[in-house]
Amino acid sequence: MNRLKSKHQYRSVDAKAALAAADWGKQARRLLTASALLVGAAIVTATAARADTMDMKFTLDWKFQGPTSFFLLAEEKGYYKDVGLNVAIDSGKGSAGAGTRVASGAYEMGFADINALIDYNSKNPDKAIKAVMMVYDFPPFSVFTLKKNGISSPADLKGKTLGAPGFDASYKLFPAFAKATNLEEASVEKKNMDPALREVMLVRGEVDFISGHYFSSFLDLKSKGVAESDIVAMRYSDFGLDFYGNAVIASPDMLANHGDKIKAFLGATAKALKEVLADPKVGIAATKSRDPLIDEALELERLELAIKTNIVTPNTQRDGIGGIDKGRMARAVDQVALSYGLTNKPTPDDLFTDAFLPPNADRMP
Repeated sequence: MNRLKSKHQYRSVDAKAALAAADWGKQARRLLTASALLVGAAIVTATAARADTMDMKFTLDWKFQGPTSFFLLAEEKGYYKDVGLNVAIDSGKGSAGAGTRVASGAYEMGFADINALIDYNSKNPDKAIKAVMMVYDFPPFSVFTLKKNGISSPADLKGKTLGAPGFDASYKLFPAFAKATNLEEASVEKKNMDPALREVMLVRGEVDFISGHYFSSFLDLKSKGVAESDIVAMRYSDFGLDFYGNAVIASPDMLANHGDKIKAFLGATAKALKEVLADPKVGIAATKSRDPLIDEALELERLELAIKTNIVTPNTQRDGIGGIDKGRMARAVDQVALSYGLTNKPTPDDLFTDAFLPPNADRMP
């Protein structure tokens, strides 16, 4: 009897163990199923996040320099990534080239002179690109000479020789400057050269005056040993010309299909721009990280000149950075058409849209 009882007890223990094992198995399967579901959900979420992230190529108009440092800062600090953009920023070889890169679709967005955009859109209305954020409210277009040349006003340029690269924006817009200042353009001889020789030829006396961006040629002349007091600069904006300068531009595909990404890009860019305006040195540090060979002191001075003369203006202090005045833009189109010999003139709405700009409060300098 005791032996039977013991066997019965053993059988009961075995049954309980089997039931416990089965229960554990069920729980384990439930845990594994739940884990698989969580892993699957994580994979789906990560995949969706990747799908919502866009790779974007962005072209500058020129080399990595102080005035465009805010783009580099936004990239370096992850502001673009924060809004779902993997932005690759490349240097450029002129505004016309930047516009072509964007128009071709090789780059989704870029930074270029809007006057080059006027020329391009006039000739390619079926492939028009638009500016979405004006950065240089006053353009840097200028002509320069030296005091020793006896030139102090536009009238003194008559019979003199102008030197510049053929693609230089100030050079191409010189006809409008001449008309605005009652200078007979035909009285000026023109000589083209490589950009690296422009200031050198002026210093050597091989040309009487040159054209160029204010924040570039002014500093380049100083770097050639010319005293600041010996430089005579005439900025086009000081002679009644209505030109705007560089703006952020977007391709037709971006405008038609990725407006949310344009808006995200501009928001991140405006955030970095405000930081650079508050402390230009942070912009130079970001530029240095992209090009270790830059002259930091020179680029800081270049950036501060651009802020003072092109970005922070009475207009942007009142209305914020990024927008335009359509009446002024229409007059600028007329002046560009005169200089470039355009017959098909784009309207301001063909050239610019403010639909993607950040709120005004985020754009106040």
